[in-house]
Amino acid sequence: MRAAWTMFCLSAAVLAVALGLAELLVPDVVPVAFAEEPQSSWAVMTAFMLRAIELIAAGVAIAALAALAGGLIHLAWSRARA
Repeated sequence: MRAAWTMFCLSAAVLAVALGLAELLVPDVVPVAFAEEPQSSWAVMTAFMLRAIELIAAGVAIAALAALAGGLIHLAWSRARA
């Protein structure tokens, strides 16, 4: 259970940092199809990389929460049977 909490907290911190960096470095970048004016390629690539990091960190956080919930359910089930 301790490892799942560590993974959840670490992924939540990475998610917060990536969101903050995205707002700080590339606040006005939109997907290329929706851009009305040209955008610099470094900004689009940076926004894409930060979004990928955000999505991976969110997925890890969800998996860690699922592991925690599964552990708690297993613990409650084993106590109820005993």
